[in-house]
Amino acid sequence: MSFWDHLEALRGTLIRSVVAVCVCSLVFLAFPRHLFQAVLWPAGPDFILYRLLGLDFRMTLINTEVSAQFFMHLKVSMLCGLVIAFPYVIYEIWKFVAPALYAHEVKAVRKGFLLSSGLFYLGVAVGYFVVLPVCLMFFMNYTVSDAITNTITLASYMSLFTSMVFLIGLLFEFPTVILVLSSLGLVNREQLRKLRKYAFVAVLILSALITPSDPFSMFVLAIPLYGLYELSIFLCKKEEVEAV
Repeated sequence: MSFWDHLEALRGTLIRSVVAVCVCSLVFLAFPRHLFQAVLWPAGPDFILYRLLGLDFRMTLINTEVSAQFFMHLKVSMLCGLVIAFPYVIYEIWKFVAPALYAHEVKAVRKGFLLSSGLFYLGVAVGYFVVLPVCLMFFMNYTVSDAITNTITLASYMSLFTSMVFLIGLLFEFPTVILVLSSLGLVNREQLRKLRKYAFVAVLILSALITPSDPFSMFVLAIPLYGLYELSIFLCKKEEVEAV
């Protein structure tokens, strides 16, 4: 294929992916009540984690801008549409990349693409059911003065929701990246084992940047992230492979 043929194939991949995301987003646009009932569930006292821990936690959200709820509905619908359409987007990327691989690479890299959707949804679930509510509890209970009352806006809550849920879903793609690199002969199991101590420090730093600065919420995220690193070691090839 010529350069322009590749460009045309990429254009088709992008168009089909965007259409899939938009179609899924339209479903959420049609049912705003049900959508925000799920999105705002971690802010209410009946959230599953609070009930399991026996906690009475609740937040009252306010809106301070005339058009904020409308545009927030659009933003959240697009984000959820991307989450639902993620496997199809990965499939489109796979179709675009596969012709450029050798036969032995296709089989190995296919495993990485098949693994990616499961890890992404696992990360979204960890962010939604564990990390987000832990962060909410920390921020709402943290105060520098009794004279200050926390009044949380919808935009502020959604900013935290997006970073805690969607970003963690993307971070859970790390084993997929390692599996693909290992299949291409760029990394191997022994190299990752030697980097364990550095990876542990990197995971702690990354967790501290994403979550609040208290040790509990940091370790809540650090434990599964380091578990992903160990999973990456398991998925890597055993034999030494010369780096390309």
